[in-house]
Amino acid sequence: MNLSFLLASGSTSGQGSPVTMILLMVGMFAIMYFVMIRPQKKRQKEEQEMRSAVDVGDEITTIGGICGRVVTVKEEHLIIETGADRNRMQITRWAIQQNNTANERLAAERAAAKEAAEKAKAEKLAAKGKKPREKKSKKDED
Repeated sequence: MNLSFLLASGSTSGQGSPVTMILLMVGMFAIMYFVMIRPQKKRQKEEQEMRSAVDVGDEITTIGGICGRVVTVKEEHLIIETGADRNRMQITRWAIQQNNTANERLAAERAAAKEAAEKAKAEKLAAKGKKPREKKSKKDED
């Protein structure tokens, strides 16, 4: 976007009109908002929802890299078990970086949806009388 024509439309002394400068400032702020501020707020909202949805039995990873299974859920604290010897730690909710159990559920749901879509497509082709193409997997090629 070439904004030099807006600056050139001002007076000949090199100063742009005040309206042009205000419009440029508003435009810059709008761009900054949609590029930086809005996506960050969206990520923070998703993280807060993930942290509030943690239940007993979920596998989590903390911001320090500690992996464990949630044993007890309180208002602002969780107790997790780590390792084979079942050490217990108390952490705060904001220290949760990732809910691994929720990620596994989401991946399974996506795989099931993809499989259902492929099955529906095959049934649609069969109804038209066409034979569906079979995909070769990497295992079949070896």
